[in-house]
Amino acid sequence: MRRLKTLVVGCGNMGTSHARAYHKLDGFEIVGLVSRGANGRERLSKELDGAPTFSDYASALKTTQPDAVSINTYPDTHFDYVKMALEANAHVFVEKPLALTVEEAQNLVDLSQKKGRKMVVGYILRVHPTWAKFTEMAQTLGKPLVMRMNLNQQSSGEQWYTHKQLMQSMSPIVDCGVHYVDIMCSMTHSKPISVSAIGAHLSNEVDSNMYNYGQLQVRFEDGSVGWYEAGWGPMMSETAFFIKDVIGPKGCVSISDTDKGGSEDIEGHTKTGSLKLHHSELDANGNFTKKDEIISTSNEPDHDGLCLLEQEYLLDAIINDRDLTDHLNDAVNSLKIVLAADESVKTGKTIFL
Repeated sequence: MRRLKTLVVGCGNMGTSHARAYHKLDGFEIVGLVSRGANGRERLSKELDGAPTFSDYASALKTTQPDAVSINTYPDTHFDYVKMALEANAHVFVEKPLALTVEEAQNLVDLSQKKGRKMVVGYILRVHPTWAKFTEMAQTLGKPLVMRMNLNQQSSGEQWYTHKQLMQSMSPIVDCGVHYVDIMCSMTHSKPISVSAIGAHLSNEVDSNMYNYGQLQVRFEDGSVGWYEAGWGPMMSETAFFIKDVIGPKGCVSISDTDKGGSEDIEGHTKTGSLKLHHSELDANGNFTKKDEIISTSNEPDHDGLCLLEQEYLLDAIINDRDLTDHLNDAVNSLKIVLAADESVKTGKTIFL
């Protein structure tokens, strides 16, 4: 099989991990690394045997004429960059979210289908074996489900700078929330019907129109409810920053936190300690009939390993012409929910979907 000429755009944490995956997989050949800052792309080029580097995306696209483009830049660039790649007849991998509005996201989905190009959105939890097991176990608990999740990040230095850059276009509950809302939709297989949310502006370094802490509540047609919380900044608490918990009539299942280096540790955002399954059944004396079960997750992949799984998924979709309709519809729907949450914060109203 001819290797797919691949252009990697963005050389930060995610771009670096994805570039390593393309370099490792026989199906890809990196033909260019693009970033505005020279340090990141030159460092990565040295690591990847001298891959060509570019400072301008448009010229890189024209020069390399890639088969696939990997977009790992700030969200406010996604729509334009994906559109340019698809119009150049390239397949696309793009980090979440797909775009800043539902209309833009749907336009990109329509364009990818019109062009006959594969487009994969970087929902890394979908390829994570522990999260797949977590979702599967949640679906055994009966209905309705109560889903409680958060990812608060006490950030400083470069991480706080990155968060401030992200907040020029979107809030934490939008940027991170699409992951966890997507998981909630997978667990319930039910239609979301309304979203309520609140937010708070906790830093003078953040635009007064933007909030760096927020939480949303979503209701589903089957009676299930979900809660998600996210906050960024040096003021955030390290207490209970990683909650992943699902409750149903038959019991509950939780991701038990592993020893983490703190909420600022990117590797720790997907790393787990174990899964804990609790059964609610009682005997005639009112005592539990089963002990809690602990399922080890010690062999799960690290962050680079998860990015490798994502790019294997992209490669398989291209080679075997997989139908990505459900994947893309889910990407649009999860964005619709978190943007409704953003509207709820700003208006103080419940948004009906």
